[in-house]
Amino acid sequence: MKTTRNYFLAVLSVLFITSCSKDEVVVDKPLGAYQNGILVLNEGGSASGSTSFLKGDLSAITKDTYKSENSGDELGKYAQSIFFNGDYAYIIAGGSNKITVVNRKTFKVVNKIETGLVKPRYGVVVNGKAYVTNANTYSYSNPATGNTDDYVSVINLSTNTIESTISLNATADKLVAYNNKLYIIEPYNNTKLLIVDLSNNTVNNSISIGTGANSLEIKDGILYVLRSKEIVKLRLSDNTVTTNALDASIVSAKNLDLEGAKLYFTDDNKVFSGDIATLSVNITPLITYTSTSLYGKAYGFAVINNRIYIGDGADFATEGKIYIYSNSGTLLKEYGSGIAPNSFYYND
Repeated sequence: MKTTRNYFLAVLSVLFITSCSKDEVVVDKPLGAYQNGILVLNEGGSASGSTSFLKGDLSAITKDTYKSENSGDELGKYAQSIFFNGDYAYIIAGGSNKITVVNRKTFKVVNKIETGLVKPRYGVVVNGKAYVTNANTYSYSNPATGNTDDYVSVINLSTNTIESTISLNATADKLVAYNNKLYIIEPYNNTKLLIVDLSNNTVNNSISIGTGANSLEIKDGILYVLRSKEIVKLRLSDNTVTTNALDASIVSAKNLDLEGAKLYFTDDNKVFSGDIATLSVNITPLITYTSTSLYGKAYGFAVINNRIYIGDGADFATEGKIYIYSNSGTLLKEYGSGIAPNSFYYND
């Protein structure tokens, strides 16, 4: 009987060890082909926008990831931006008035939001809801029209349906969320930073920051807004505003990004860096590259994990390039990506 019992215990031990080994394999197994790298959004033009995936070690890029994973389905015209919620990526196509929801690791489509959106632009997630700016009837070629009817769509992410809208009585573009509030910049000729209180979904304040605001970031309770000739610093605890004028040699600053103690932005085909705490900017460009763009300037830009990503080529008809630099300004790689690469996102 003792021999039988020992044999039985030995079998159980083997089964237990085997089960643990299998569990470990499942836990460590990659969830999909598109992780631990950079998602590149290509805006497109008359053709659909597209996505590319750049491996984390920069060894290869895979183009048309969405289309290839979804039987040739198209994202839609003017793919504007991506935001994330858990395992899902939400890809905004402003020219097709839709948001495509994909599994961010496999890029398989799981849903589409195609009603209640008019020229959607950018989105953020707060407490299980997405807030997406809509340009509505705004005309980029004629900013005098449709500049007071922009709104924010409030999307219930458990159902992927729009449950309400927030009227802004202004234009709306990029936004960030902090402490249950949205901070939204108005593009082009408007001068206000809009503040939406999410406890009642209304604009409860606006702060004059001057015209030309084009990008914004939050770090340690401070909101940084970039204008073409100035960096605006807003302390969110009391809405105190300070500004720092950029050197006269900088013509049209865009694409603000923050990483570590440094701030970065572009000016045409140049990248500048500076100190976040003092807002001081080195007037010698960190990077100057030869642009193939119709406009001779960086279109997409991001600083991710000590690397600088530049999207170049915005004629909206031919393939653009992406350039990857170290944060000290050394060119590491360049790749073709898609038509008008406009943004970069780390996909862990």
